[in-house]
Amino acid sequence: MKVLAALSGGVDSAVAAALAVDAGHEVTGVHMALMRHRAPTRTGSRGCCSIEDASDARRAADNLAIPFYVWDLSEDFEALVIEDFLAEYRAGRTPNPCVRCNEHIKFATLARRARALGFDAVCTGHYARLTTDDAGARLRRAIHRAKDQSYVLAAAGPQGLQEVVLPLGTAASKAEVRAMAERRGLPMASKPDSYDICFIADGNTAGFLRERLGERPGPILDETGREVGTHRGIHAFTVGQRRGLGVPRPAADGRPRFVTQIDAAKDTVHIGPVEALSVEGFVAVDATWFGPAASGMLPCEVQVRAHGLPLRAQVTSADDATRLHVRLATPMRAVAPGQSVVVYAPDPARGDLVVAHARIV
Repeated sequence: MKVLAALSGGVDSAVAAALAVDAGHEVTGVHMALMRHRAPTRTGSRGCCSIEDASDARRAADNLAIPFYVWDLSEDFEALVIEDFLAEYRAGRTPNPCVRCNEHIKFATLARRARALGFDAVCTGHYARLTTDDAGARLRRAIHRAKDQSYVLAAAGPQGLQEVVLPLGTAASKAEVRAMAERRGLPMASKPDSYDICFIADGNTAGFLRERLGERPGPILDETGREVGTHRGIHAFTVGQRRGLGVPRPAADGRPRFVTQIDAAKDTVHIGPVEALSVEGFVAVDATWFGPAASGMLPCEVQVRAHGLPLRAQVTSADDATRLHVRLATPMRAVAPGQSVVVYAPDPARGDLVVAHARIV
């Protein structure tokens, strides 16, 4: 099988490519250059799009003796990921750029180019498993649950994951992956994992948003509707935020306050006590199902953050199964519009199986 291996410059994608080679596939490596103005090196462990990362990807390909190319996807990345990130904050929602990138860049765009060039599959270093049945591609959690990335892959849907190979889904631990890299002499065996938002390498998300979106002042209101401060733009806030509220005085009872709601139409930020963040349910739209859409009430587990704990819930679908009503067994705090919700099968024997993905409103 002809396989296009996405090489980020990190240890996971390098080992995934190595395992594809070991499986006897005809492998070609490609590094996706996602930033128009890439930094020469990383800032610690932040980001994954530096020139240094591209060089490490080439070194991995040389070690594996496979062809290697760099594809400039910066225009697609700017339009589909960064602009969406800015638009979501502008609208008072909480974006998830990693979900967006996996959906539109690392799978859709990469797979489309791979097919055009005659490749049979795309290989990545994500920690998740894929199986196939009569319903098509089925996405499952990785064996190594602490590194599981099924949450950020679910948005790609079964069609987007049909021609994908995920060799690290069965890895027992990250230590095992690093050990494989060391045995093969891969130079990035001990390279730190990247984290945070890859296109904000210095980690200053507030500064990035301020630079790109400017200022749009408005009031900050407490739970009684009283104005207790002002802000310079709703993009500096997200539901559940506690620090950096810019409120000059504490609540009357001295307890901390949190962002509870953002009203983009009125440029207003609402704050209140932690209890105001608790929800017993929510609605999500644009649902994508793995397998047949559920009818009636579905007992399940749901996850609303990449590394959040799954919670027991009941999901009812409506509007041609594209709109989900989620009722939680236990109240959850800080569920923010714009976040993804991923639904997992409730059966303990299949609790690793992704059932659906949708976007919280």
